[in-house]
Amino acid sequence: MGINVINPGLATTIQDLGRPGYYHLGIPVGGAMDRFALHCANLLVGNDEGAACLECVFMGPELEFTEDATVAVTGADLPPKVDGEVKETWTSFKVKSGQVLSFDFLKSGARAYIAVSGGIDVPVQLGSRSTYAIGALGGYQGRAIAAGDTLPLGSGAGAAEGRSVPADMRRMPKGPVELRMLPGLYWHRITKEAGEHFFDDTWKVAPECDRMGYRFRGGRPLDFVSREQPFGAGSDPSNIVDACYPYGSIQVPGGTEPIVLHRDAVSGGGYFMLGTVISADMDLIGQMQPHTETKFVSVEMDAALAARRERHEALQKVRDVLA
Repeated sequence: MGINVINPGLATTIQDLGRPGYYHLGIPVGGAMDRFALHCANLLVGNDEGAACLECVFMGPELEFTEDATVAVTGADLPPKVDGEVKETWTSFKVKSGQVLSFDFLKSGARAYIAVSGGIDVPVQLGSRSTYAIGALGGYQGRAIAAGDTLPLGSGAGAAEGRSVPADMRRMPKGPVELRMLPGLYWHRITKEAGEHFFDDTWKVAPECDRMGYRFRGGRPLDFVSREQPFGAGSDPSNIVDACYPYGSIQVPGGTEPIVLHRDAVSGGGYFMLGTVISADMDLIGQMQPHTETKFVSVEMDAALAARRERHEALQKVRDVLA
């Protein structure tokens, strides 16, 4: 019993809140690219907030239910349909055994989260059900779902249908998007003028954007401060002796196109880090489509911590509304 996958959609994977604690072993935290949306989806259907959901990108899957369930779809505006009847996003609804959940065309955002009462009950690996496809770890056999798969569901009565997250509590990117960042340990590697250009320029999300990272184009190339090449570092000015990469760090290979490392990124390497996008803005990146205009904004640690508190408070407001 569970959910039969008729059509998997595009890069649809099972995700929860990730598997912290193994980064030092080279295993990324993983989990939902938009954690706020996953929290909300689970709250709407009466699950634990960290229950495993489906994360789909740009296109939704087609799923046949073999048991009654409560469902909610949050994140991107990807309208769900039950046997062809359109349902509201960010709102719980019922799906009966034998009915098919499908999706209309994407209207905004990039990633939608499909929560089902009881959660997707695949095995827990290293403390999480999240799919880390590059490492063939977690999720459904370590990969994106495919046609013919049957996804097991956990037990849970599910919440009532019609529960909804108010529109003013939903968070989606509005262009141009501002990404707040803390300049990093290697900021001294670029000239003062290059640093000013980086913040002045408008960047655009490149087509190369996935769970590992988001590449940006359109700004001026960075100029580097002259140096004597360190032993063990590559010859390109953007190379360093291998170092750890924090989640959200911005590397700029060759000084041309910034890459923000996201949930499934590697934990270290030989490119310098210009800075780190603050945790409160990482969910926004997961909802940005290619060609979205973006400005990077420099902030201090106090502002980053205040933004994190605001995100926690926003989630608590949702909990209070749905309590």
